[in-house]
Amino acid sequence: MTDTKRNPEIKFTQIFVNNEFCDSVSGKVFPTINPCTGDKICDVQEADKADVDKAVEAARAAVKRGSPWRRMDASKRGKLLSKFADLLDRDEDYIASLETVDNGKPYADSLDDIHASSDVMRYYAGWADKNSGKTIPSDGDLFTFTRHEPIGVCGQIIPWNYPIMMMAWKLGPALACGNTVVLKPAEQTPLTALYCASLLKEAGFPAGVVNVVPGYGPTAGAAIAEHMHVDKVAFTGSTEVGKLVMQAAGCSNLKRVSLELGGKSPLVIFADSDIDAAVYWAHAGIMNNHGQNCCAGSRTFVEESIYDEFVQKSKQMAEFRMVGDPFEDATQQGPQVDEEQFKKILSYVEAGKAEGAKLEFGGERHGDKGYFIKPAVFSNVTNEMKIAREEIFGPVQTIIKFKDLDEAIEKANSTKYGLAAGVITKDINKAMMFAQNVDAGSVWINCYDMITPQTPFGGFKQSGQGRELGEYALKEYTEVKTVTMMIPEKNS
Repeated sequence: MTDTKRNPEIKFTQIFVNNEFCDSVSGKVFPTINPCTGDKICDVQEADKADVDKAVEAARAAVKRGSPWRRMDASKRGKLLSKFADLLDRDEDYIASLETVDNGKPYADSLDDIHASSDVMRYYAGWADKNSGKTIPSDGDLFTFTRHEPIGVCGQIIPWNYPIMMMAWKLGPALACGNTVVLKPAEQTPLTALYCASLLKEAGFPAGVVNVVPGYGPTAGAAIAEHMHVDKVAFTGSTEVGKLVMQAAGCSNLKRVSLELGGKSPLVIFADSDIDAAVYWAHAGIMNNHGQNCCAGSRTFVEESIYDEFVQKSKQMAEFRMVGDPFEDATQQGPQVDEEQFKKILSYVEAGKAEGAKLEFGGERHGDKGYFIKPAVFSNVTNEMKIAREEIFGPVQTIIKFKDLDEAIEKANSTKYGLAAGVITKDINKAMMFAQNVDAGSVWINCYDMITPQTPFGGFKQSGQGRELGEYALKEYTEVKTVTMMIPEKNS
């Protein structure tokens, strides 16, 4: 890998408001850290309430009646989204380097995320002129139709685990529907969002349509959630913070809220499965993206007759997982995102051992610098243990035994979360019984974590509300207006 890719030029570190980069009102900055080394990459301008106020003012001006954005043809909005997708693809090597340096994920995975992001943008580009209302056969001499209008200014708060992809999931439907955006990237990973801001300007989006305010959750994030002139807030992150976002929305202007929150997702494996395929899907389901995945298959339920064999094969797969430099082609797992996450994961490993689970492999520091952890595999786990109840958000596989379908469903649903679930079996009846009875927003059969732009994604219970991706996401960014007109005579 070239030095240019390992050390990309940091081009943008300022706040982006009204299509211009600027320093924070306070003059404060914060560091973003390279998780491979623990060293500072650069300082970034720190947005707080005053900067959010400026961004919201710009966004409100951009969405007001008669503005270029409000008067723009819907098809033209789609063309702008397509142009932005083209620019993502044009600069994919640079953006992937930036993402890997700031987040720690393997370079190949960063490239995949950029391709997925441009796919999302093109998908919503196609929806821009198709989010249409209806004519309704109302009773009486009336003519009724509905208009799908933008909500207005949308605050969007994205996480650090998939920085560019979460940005695309949020921006795509919001812009396709004609809204304007104030977006706060995670303080751990602000660099790709800031670079993408420059691409949005290059693509031709009018000033104020997208504004990017890097900063901390308790300051910049809270200012968005509390703001009286933000009409909707979309948040992806922990359940605990999601509750604070909802409280802030309710205590301010009762803004619309969509939340994609935590998970403790079950993957159920029956004895009739192809065991090698099942081991692969279970391993990928928890280890991909270093386990830093909201819908990770973090509870692996295995039918008792194949339990021991499954554990041994899972241990072997973890032993062969390549952990190391994310710029090396052979690397499958880079560092965790920061020191806080690194220490949190190690504390969960200790908790698992203390509660009686058997650590088959891993769960310790890899190397002597950075935030690398060897993937952990636990057997003899029960559904009551801390490592089976709480979201670890790391490469820790917990393997739990079950007897039959009814027990699998009961244990799968025994959690406050409901983001995703999976089942691996050759019996279609078992698969469909599980799919219709599990409390989860997404269910995968004989695969796991297969997400495309067309398929809605979101959670049950405390995993959130609302949906991202697919046609369903348009509803999260649309107000429906009913227009009824008296006419001399109606003819059906």
